[in-house]
Amino acid sequence: MKILFLGTGAADYKAEHREMEGYRRYSSALIDDVILIDPGPLVPDAIACFGVDVKKIKYVLVTHLHGDHFNQNTLDWLESQGAKALKLENGETLEVDGYRIRAMKGNHSTAVQHYIIDDGKSKLFYGLDSAWLLYEEMRAIKEEKKIDFAVFDGTVGFHRGDLRIFEHCDMNMVISMSEYLKQFVKRFCISHMARTLHTDHATLAARMSEYDFDVAYDGWSTEF
Repeated sequence: MKILFLGTGAADYKAEHREMEGYRRYSSALIDDVILIDPGPLVPDAIACFGVDVKKIKYVLVTHLHGDHFNQNTLDWLESQGAKALKLENGETLEVDGYRIRAMKGNHSTAVQHYIIDDGKSKLFYGLDSAWLLYEEMRAIKEEKKIDFAVFDGTVGFHRGDLRIFEHCDMNMVISMSEYLKQFVKRFCISHMARTLHTDHATLAARMSEYDFDVAYDGWSTEF
């Protein structure tokens, strides 16, 4: 399986920050060129920037309806190019084109879904915009027995005393969870970094490498 990060930033990245070093679009990802997660307003720009063939995108998953993750115009455009939006209830599993997609409830102020995507050879956990993992999610990861790549929310960074920890993760949370989950997860990654709560990418990546975490950036693609 392959993931391409179309965007890796949180909602505090605005249009006026576009020219800043280390700019991140709103978080979105493309799986195997086929499944797009979160049709936010900057997805068309990312698709053009990273040379994505939009005609190959067959399915769209939405984590939640906050404006940095969902934009109706973007979804309409993707559907006009042949994509289909998939709707799953929490706890539901859907099989489509050789993929098994499992939806789970995340811990966020607005209803958010996390996903496990299985192509029969490898498995992805995608869980942004959430504080910790709910117990049911931990159980689901254990039931899957092997997750090849897990994408965790990295909004708050190492910053302390921020209100957002009640619906987003800081690094202490993801490091602590990984210590237990590493028996089920091969590789860990963070995305959805807040502009105001993080250092530059190189510094963050070096620090997180000490805990065996990758730090995603716009346009980064990796296979697992």
